[in-house]
Order: sequence, then structure tokens, then C-alpha cells
Amino acid sequence: MKSRIILFAFCLALLSGCGKKGFDLSGGTPECAVKELKPATVDLKSSYPATIKGKQDVEIRPQVSGFITKVCVDEGSMVRKGQVLFIIDPVQYEAAERMATAAVATAEANVNTQQITYDNKVALNRKNIISDYDLKMAENSLASAKAQLASAKAQQISARQNLGFTSVKSPSDGIVNNIPYRLGSLVSPSIQTPMTVVSDINEMYVYASLTEKDLLSLVRKDGTQQSAVETYPEVELQLSDGTIYGDKGKMSTISGVINQNTGAVSIRATFPNGQHLLRSGGMANLVIPYHLENAITIPQKATTELQDKKFVFILGADNKVKMTEITVFNVDNGHDYVVTSGLKAGDKIVLDNASTLKDGQEIKPVSQAEANATFQKTLEEKKNEK
Repeated sequence: MKSRIILFAFCLALLSGCGKKGFDLSGGTPECAVKELKPATVDLKSSYPATIKGKQDVEIRPQVSGFITKVCVDEGSMVRKGQVLFIIDPVQYEAAERMATAAVATAEANVNTQQITYDNKVALNRKNIISDYDLKMAENSLASAKAQLASAKAQQISARQNLGFTSVKSPSDGIVNNIPYRLGSLVSPSIQTPMTVVSDINEMYVYASLTEKDLLSLVRKDGTQQSAVETYPEVELQLSDGTIYGDKGKMSTISGVINQNTGAVSIRATFPNGQHLLRSGGMANLVIPYHLENAITIPQKATTELQDKKFVFILGADNKVKMTEITVFNVDNGHDYVVTSGLKAGDKIVLDNASTLKDGQEIKPVSQAEANATFQKTLEEKKNEK
């Protein structure tokens, strides 16, 4: 039992990557795996919770009052621009339109009568049979008749428009949402709940929130916010079932205002939706790629943290290590960090268990392959001893 405990402790020490021939109980120079840093191209992805909305969600509200006499569509139906959705009882509006048309005919007849009277007065005035006053009165009567005709025509246009409003039509292509009003319901322009909502889902808007730190990284990389939007690579959408949506989207806008309560800024991406798989109101994850050229990457296990700061040990020319603070990119792949400051190409860092070293400590540098080989050899020797 005791030998097993010793073997277990020995293996843990070896996994740290430092030790004389894998491990040194005497306090001598530890043997540590070291790596020389080289720039590389890195592609990372970050996922943000997102809300899906139709490119255009139009509330359908009546422009006249009345009872619904026909519901022409059902919930979930695809409709075209101009398609009739509801019919409101048109009887009173048809009567109003007929009355307005009759008023126009009456006004036109009155204008014709006054025109004849005026022409006659002009002829009589030329012969000095009537005074200029009589002529002027005839002229004013004609002008009044024409004004009445214009008013009657305006009322006719309004009546016809109201009659047309009894057929409630879709203003755009899209899909019909919930229909809270059914046959016989009384509706008016003042209703609080719309008759329905038509969502244009040929293209979908996906909204997510970036932290202020993420936004700064984005803008600094591309120079300006507008450049970041225009040059940003295509983004992906992870659906609620975990699958990736077949079509890629494009970053379209970044809000110019940071929410003071959350410290986040809203972004919007646009996705094609030809198969109508995406629906307004759905939830997903917006997957944003980050492409970094000449990036310095290090294993996360090579770092140690102190007061929310990250440090690594750099190997010096005298085989002594120097504890160095670094900053890393805000996105990682789970096992590596992209270093933004503190390290450069050509630096050599200790790879494993940096928390066991001290600043200025001397080590024996070996490659990761040599460290792994030493570990395997020692492990085999211990097995054979048993």
C-alpha cells in the first residue's frame, strides 16, 4: 500500500514537467519542458446568446371601424404583398361612397348651371343690359359652385379610401403570426392589440450583445466601427438543438451606445432564410470568428495567476527563469491563450506547472518530447520494480 502511495506522488510530480530526470527530491536543478515561441495564424470562435427577429415585423391594424366579416388567412400562412387578410363589414362604407358619388354629381350639375348663368351675364354686360355688379355676383356664384364640387370630390376620395380599408391587406411578403380577432369581432383604429403581425422572414436579423472589451478589440483591429462591420468575416448561427445553421450571415450593424446597466453593446447580423427554417422570436447562439495573423499562442497550463493577472516563466540565457506578466486575447479555444503583450517570437517559456517555480530559479531546459520520454521511462521502471 505504501509503495502505491509513493508511486502516485511520483507520477504527480512528473506531470508537472519539472524535476531532475523528471523529479528531484534533493532540491537540485529541476528539469523542465521549454518551448520556443513562433508566430502562427490562429482562427478562434466565440459564441454569444442571440435573439432572432424577422427583417420586418409589421403590425396589422385596421384603419376603419367595424365587425370582421371574414378572416382570409390562418396563423402561420405565407402571404404576399397586397393579399387580403381580413374583411371588415363594408355596408356602411359602401353607402357612404354612394352618397359621396351622388354629391359629386350634384355639385357638377350646379357648376354647369352657374357656368351657363355666368356666360349669359357676360353677354348681357357687354350690351350694357346689366351692371358690372350683376356680372360679378354671377362670377362669384360660379366660383362657389366649383369649390363645392372640389369638396364633394375630396369627400368621395375619402369615402372610397375608407371602403378600400375594409379589405385589410398585407403590406409585405411574410408569414402571419397570431390572430387574436376572429369572425364577428369589433375592431377599430384604436385597438391596443394588432389584428396580427406579418413577419418578413426571407431574411432574418439576429441580435446579440458584445462586451465593451470585445467591442474595443474589434474596433482596434479594423480601425473604425464602420470598417469592422464592412470587413468582418461571415458569422454562423448555432440553433437551439445544437446544430449549425446551413447558411452563413453577415455582420450588419453595431450599436453606437453602450448599455450602462449591462456594459454591453448590441450587434446585428443578417442571415438568409430561403427555407424559412428560422422564425421570428427564436433563440440561438451567434458564432463570431476571429482570424489573427502572426499571433503568439501558449498553452494555458504554462501560465500562473496572481491577483487576476497572468504570468509565465521565460527562460534566460543563464537557464534561469524570469516571471513575466502577460495579457491575452479575450477569446480562446479552451486550451491555448493568444498573447497580446508580454511575449514575442523567439522567447522560450516553461510549459508545465509554472506555479511550482520561483522568479530567478535555475532549471535544466528540455523539449516537451524529452520530458514525455523521461516520464514514460520512469513509469515503466516503477512498474518493473513492482
